[in-house]
Amino acid sequence: MVHSTADILEVPASRETLTLLTVDRAISELRRGRFVVIRGNNASAALILAAEGVTPDNLEDLAKSAGAPARLTISSRRARVLNIARPKGHIITLSTTPVLNAEIISQIADPAELFNVDAFSFECHETATYDSESAAVTLAKLARLLPAALTAPIQGTDTDDLAAWALRHNLFLIDSCDVFQYEKTASRTLRRVSEAKVPLADAGEASVIAFRPRDGGLEHLAILIGAPVADNPVLTRIHSECFTGDLLGSLRCDCGDQLRGAIKEIAALGAGVLLYLAQEGRGIGIVNKLRAYTLQDRGLDTIEANEQLGFDADERIYLPAAQMLRLLDFNKVRLMTNNPEKVGALNACGVDVIERVTHTFPSNEHNESYLKAKIIRSGHLM
Repeated sequence: MVHSTADILEVPASRETLTLLTVDRAISELRRGRFVVIRGNNASAALILAAEGVTPDNLEDLAKSAGAPARLTISSRRARVLNIARPKGHIITLSTTPVLNAEIISQIADPAELFNVDAFSFECHETATYDSESAAVTLAKLARLLPAALTAPIQGTDTDDLAAWALRHNLFLIDSCDVFQYEKTASRTLRRVSEAKVPLADAGEASVIAFRPRDGGLEHLAILIGAPVADNPVLTRIHSECFTGDLLGSLRCDCGDQLRGAIKEIAALGAGVLLYLAQEGRGIGIVNKLRAYTLQDRGLDTIEANEQLGFDADERIYLPAAQMLRLLDFNKVRLMTNNPEKVGALNACGVDVIERVTHTFPSNEHNESYLKAKIIRSGHLM
């Protein structure tokens, strides 16, 4: 599923900087295996830890600090592939018998681990849409970690002032609303920060323009070829970065072919733009993409592998692309893609897609099943 996040209300402009800063700091804490305090929108609060970083010691510390046992919060995708539950929502929180320990948590969260689901009984709790547990898994995704987190409700008579409690325990506090607003806010605050002429092998008249959000986060790039006219539908390719395909020439995907083919085709037709988005692995990051490759080597297709990890088939958003096009004064595009969902997502972001331009390349023995899965499972048009 391609996400537009157009259904999320915007935060006031006065809060944008705070939203970006707090989420970036929380991501850093999670990636370093530290606890984070999340205040939910339902007057709840939880102490959280990324499941990837769990150890017997910090699991015990988490429960002791929060004053309540830790539960494992995972995506509904992961719950379904494990046959633990079939929740209606996106997130589910689990308690187990025998009780959760670090080894069980790792086995449930990471498909690389062997897990015998029949050896446990589960108590499942569906979470509210914007509560602290849902925010914990969303934050793990933003950190490019597995979408699973340990969550312990914060209890005790000294927690009435949550900010003071977090400060006393040397813990970082974040509001769940900032977590859910982060991607939209970062996209909306993208600005042009630098540009230069960069002649390419297949496009001598090319420039690279860098866009950066206000928080100094991930940059996205635009490769401007020739001199496209703003008032005309601009030939456009939206390309998500692929380290293995674009740089290493991996044969497992067709990304490198699509990147170089788009540049060559745009140059041949005279003018256009290629947007290079920092959304590796359909938005799950390079580490999780390599995990997905391992699962594919065990017989799963590309969609099943992402879902086995607990992600949606496609975690990308196209708000950055829409903002970049607006900053380049392009409102109408001829989109080079085989993915109809990408057309719909860009339209939902306010960009008028006048035409879908077919963009296909021959398969090889290594990516034939990958391309077939995209056609059958994701509706790509080849």
